[in-house]
Amino acid sequence: MRRNILPVSFLLALLLSMLHLFLGPTVGSAEQIRAVIPAPQPEAWWMERHERTVARIHQGHVDLLFIGDSITQGWEEDGRPVWDIFYQHRHAANLGYNGDQTDNVLWRLQNGELDGITPKLAVVMIGTNNATRREDPPHETAAGIQAILTTLRTRLPDTKILLLAVFPRGLSADDRLRRINNALNERLPAMADQRQVFFLDLNRRFLDDNGGLPEEIMPDALHPNEHGYRLWAEGMEDVMRKLLDE
Repeated sequence: MRRNILPVSFLLALLLSMLHLFLGPTVGSAEQIRAVIPAPQPEAWWMERHERTVARIHQGHVDLLFIGDSITQGWEEDGRPVWDIFYQHRHAANLGYNGDQTDNVLWRLQNGELDGITPKLAVVMIGTNNATRREDPPHETAAGIQAILTTLRTRLPDTKILLLAVFPRGLSADDRLRRINNALNERLPAMADQRQVFFLDLNRRFLDDNGGLPEEIMPDALHPNEHGYRLWAEGMEDVMRKLLDE
């Protein structure tokens, strides 16, 4: 089956507009900003998961998308009991992949994972791996997130998008990677137009009064356990019901 891939002219215009928006008019070439250049992960398991996901999308009847990295993929593992309660009946599909950065998500969305569906809502959280795997600065990761939103708005014009702040990581408030993600999160509210794209920050739900990240919520200071996924679902439920017109 021929996949509906965005034309090169559109992608070039998208990249240039994102660079101008986030980096200013004197930026270098687009090749220097890898966060906005669609690229797959090289591992075999990743492509196998992508093929399974595309097969699920081709089955249709998808009303809700979750798009992200291992934190989103974890709905299939520690988060499964919560998923079954909150999202199974909503015909949800999980587009979360371990280790994904913004460029990996862009590649997937442009290579079959949006084809032939019209979901009511897409939940997006991505960016924490940009800070670690390639050490992208926050403004470049933000450009990648904006490119993802633009792709979704172009390919799914009738789908509402809930953009989440990247979840806290690290045990303490002064954790280096936590601070990088906080700098990224500061850029995200401006991406919401309150018509199709909406922003939600759930991070306080996971932290103690001192900004610490309790092990009973995220044992590895990054990925939620079942309790953490329940906090996520409960914190998002009122907004989700409104956006789904339930």
